[in-house]
Amino acid sequence: MIGPRFLLHVLALVASVELLKGDKPNIIIILADDMGYSDIGCYGSEIETPHLDRLSRDGVRFTQFYNAARCCPSRASILTGLYPHQAGMGEMTLDFGVPAYRGKILNHATTIAEVLSGGGYETFMVGKWHLGEDREVWPDRYGFDRYYSFLQGASNYFNLKPWNSGGQAMRIVEAGRDIEAGSGFYMTDAFTDKAVEFIEERNSDQPFFMYLAYTAPHWPLHALPEDIAKYKGRYLEGWDEIRKNRFARMQEMGIIRKDFELPSRNREVGPWSSVEEADREEWDTKMAIYAAMIDRMDQGIGLVLEALEGQGALERTVIFFLADNGGCHEELPWGSITAPLDGEPGSENTFMSYDRPWANVSNTPFDWYKSYNHEGGIATPLVAFGPCIVDADTKGSIESKRLGHIVDLLPTCLDLAELRYPVRIGEREITPTPGRSLMPSLKGREENPHEALYWEHMTSRAIRSGDWKLVANGKAEWVEGEPIWELYHLKDDPFERRNLAGNYPERVMAMTKQYNDWAEETGVLAPLEFFELRKVAKDNLNAAH
Repeated sequence: MIGPRFLLHVLALVASVELLKGDKPNIIIILADDMGYSDIGCYGSEIETPHLDRLSRDGVRFTQFYNAARCCPSRASILTGLYPHQAGMGEMTLDFGVPAYRGKILNHATTIAEVLSGGGYETFMVGKWHLGEDREVWPDRYGFDRYYSFLQGASNYFNLKPWNSGGQAMRIVEAGRDIEAGSGFYMTDAFTDKAVEFIEERNSDQPFFMYLAYTAPHWPLHALPEDIAKYKGRYLEGWDEIRKNRFARMQEMGIIRKDFELPSRNREVGPWSSVEEADREEWDTKMAIYAAMIDRMDQGIGLVLEALEGQGALERTVIFFLADNGGCHEELPWGSITAPLDGEPGSENTFMSYDRPWANVSNTPFDWYKSYNHEGGIATPLVAFGPCIVDADTKGSIESKRLGHIVDLLPTCLDLAELRYPVRIGEREITPTPGRSLMPSLKGREENPHEALYWEHMTSRAIRSGDWKLVANGKAEWVEGEPIWELYHLKDDPFERRNLAGNYPERVMAMTKQYNDWAEETGVLAPLEFFELRKVAKDNLNAAH
């Protein structure tokens, strides 16, 4: 039997379709992969990103916006407006056999594309998918009309060959079929070209939504020679000096308060002065390639903007740019990599990363990295651009009060499209979103709608309530089967350097209970149970292969 709430939703969708005959904005979400908080020019970087800088000059930059610490969880959360566990992506794409850890988006979740498609939008997905490889979980099953999607998590940027012994070939799919990587292929450019193609071929009578998810600058470090040449030698001054200069620019911009001092580098990173002269050029080369990858992504964003301008559509397009997690400390090559490794750095026959010291620079001024729930793992730049939503009072501004999370992007998109979040879609009952629209902040109205924000990834966990943050590093010290909680007051200590857990035991207890209640409600596994089920899931996967 069809209930009254479903009928109201249908009526709202019908009304919204009528409204779309007016001037509904196009919406684009651009996602960078494994990029740190300070890696673009408008957040303090020396890397040249003129097109993102342009978006920031005409838009709003958020300084307290968060992702979910890792690629798959963040992608599921962005698209569904749910915490990763609510969406079914509590770990990565591994299926634990329990709802919060199925490794795919579950039926009780919807997506931005699905709701906007039902409200009259054309919907496009370009880039890294990483939400499952089986045919039933490709983008067209989640509301995307057209897609050009890299299904896995990482690949050679110049080809789609396996990079480990016995490994699968990497896959880009479009319109239900696999795409070949031909001569001259470079993944970042391929994504840009397809995004431009979709824009140029779209139905101009409809607004569109595009999710453009670059793999840059995720390892392996692969870039075009002309882009690498631009940065070679810039990093010979070392990570300490680069980090200091970024911090100073962030203070000049207003990203960081001027009364704060640059914290010491991560405890696992030594001083640049300790690096042997003979090794410095190699370190310079690594960061030059990484910078070149971001530069090329920005060049691609410039081509997307050019395509919109060519259609006279930029003025009615809203663009969000952010990263899926912090800079990545993972070191390559791993022992399992069997791809050719004898080429020039950055070329097809190499497979390397930029490692902890440069990742620490990427995350300036924060500590720790991708997969951690300390600020270095979850803080992301967010640039919000849109002449149709950003007025003269907020144009070029920095929003430093609003606490935001990627669950907020879906309700923001629905707000822009004047659509309501669905209670049901067909026979599916949809989980309510914890997200809150960013539109009040984009209009200059002070608002902090989240009572608390929550994280858990592979036993690292956190809760932020107001200025207080409770965080446990699952890779550090444990007591009685659980990682130890640390407590920080982020207004006074945004870099998480003064652990106050011993000073405020009652607050730790209260926030722990609040976190545990959320974890139980969302299906988060206890740490030891997580490792047990993960081992079983891996064994089952290996047996199946």
